[in-house]
Amino acid sequence: MRMYSGRTTLSKFLIEQLNDAGDGGQLAGLLVDMAAAVKTIAAMTGKGALGGHYGGAGAANIHGEEQKKLDMLADEAIMDHCEWGGLVAGMASEEHEEPLQIPPDFQRGPYLLVFDPLDGSSNVEMNVSVGTIFSVLRHGSEAAPIERDFLQPGVRQIAAGYAIYGPATMLVLTVGKGTHGFTLDREIGNFVLTHPEIRIAPDSSEFGINTSNERFWEPPVQRYVSECQAGATGIRGRDFNMRWIASMVADVHRILMRGGVFMYPRDTKFPGKPGRLRLMYEANPIAFVVEQAGGAASTGRGRMLEVQPEALHQRVPVAFGSRHEIERIERYHAEYDGGTDKPYHSPLFKERSLYRTES
Repeated sequence: MRMYSGRTTLSKFLIEQLNDAGDGGQLAGLLVDMAAAVKTIAAMTGKGALGGHYGGAGAANIHGEEQKKLDMLADEAIMDHCEWGGLVAGMASEEHEEPLQIPPDFQRGPYLLVFDPLDGSSNVEMNVSVGTIFSVLRHGSEAAPIERDFLQPGVRQIAAGYAIYGPATMLVLTVGKGTHGFTLDREIGNFVLTHPEIRIAPDSSEFGINTSNERFWEPPVQRYVSECQAGATGIRGRDFNMRWIASMVADVHRILMRGGVFMYPRDTKFPGKPGRLRLMYEANPIAFVVEQAGGAASTGRGRMLEVQPEALHQRVPVAFGSRHEIERIERYHAEYDGGTDKPYHSPLFKERSLYRTES
């Protein structure tokens, strides 16, 4: 054990970070419970096909998406670890239409826990990294919470984070005092602080977006991506790399580790949906983590954390990452909305001609 001399465990870190919280260690206790749930989920995902957890659960969630066995098992793991300790008044999961009530024989606590139990689960059978996302809010009443109690803007989060189940299991979280990463040591069963004070560089030459949806994007998004693709020959004057894993936790984790931009913008592919990702379960927790690391998080038309939720499963467009790039994306949206933007033209086409020809 000498190799861990002086290393900070998650529990020790939370005691130090929250010693002035004035809640008797309750928030630290809830985050330790959440970390225990992450360990359980990590063990299940780590077994892969050997665990017998692959395949569908034979049902769809409220979003019409096929539920995987691991979705349900991860959901149950978080509930099992967090509902009994007297720390939460209620919980809300992406997998359930209504908030989850604490059993009447359990004590209720001062917090609301919101979570996506297994983000990216459609990729799990391809052995692509998946994750868990969570957010903690205060509950200002002794009564059992109802949906409107959860509908708090992201600026009111008191803790948030995500776990990523990859070659190593990492837990990345914030309690409003910076963003910090912990790696699970499977031999001793502890999360150990390995990435203190994570910072996202304000500038970047990397972006992530699903370009198969380009024809459905709004012009400001098309403008931004086309300029990145033009690289050193375009107005940006430098080459950009595109990285897209199609597992949001993995895409965001890359940004935390090396900078960049992740976007899932509004588009016309599904006109009835203002965005793809869920505000409460995905966008707000990740936005809190990203901002605390010096990055920015936006809908394209404003700060993500200031959006007032209107429904538990509300969707929003998202752009996370390096601050100067997010500011540029917001500027392009503002210019488009104000009619002062430069029209976007596909590099394949020109006016008065079907195909572009070289002069």
